[in-house]
Amino acid sequence: MERRTISVSGMSCDGCERNVESGLTNLEGVSKVEADYEGDAVEVVVEDDVTEDDLHAAIREAGYEVAGTA
Repeated sequence: MERRTISVSGMSCDGCERNVESGLTNLEGVSKVEADYEGDAVEVVVEDDVTEDDLHAAIREAGYEVAGTA
């Protein structure tokens, strides 16, 4: 398991946080997700085989842009 933080642009409310969290939670290998629209970031705990591309695609599918990975 590893913790990753991803910068996300376009979140502006609690509903946005829920949308991003929902999209990431649906990925196999993701065990915890916490989005923070005020900090423009989402923190995820994932299995080692979950790729950055997988996470970024789920964020984009939820309607938001990836601004970077910390």
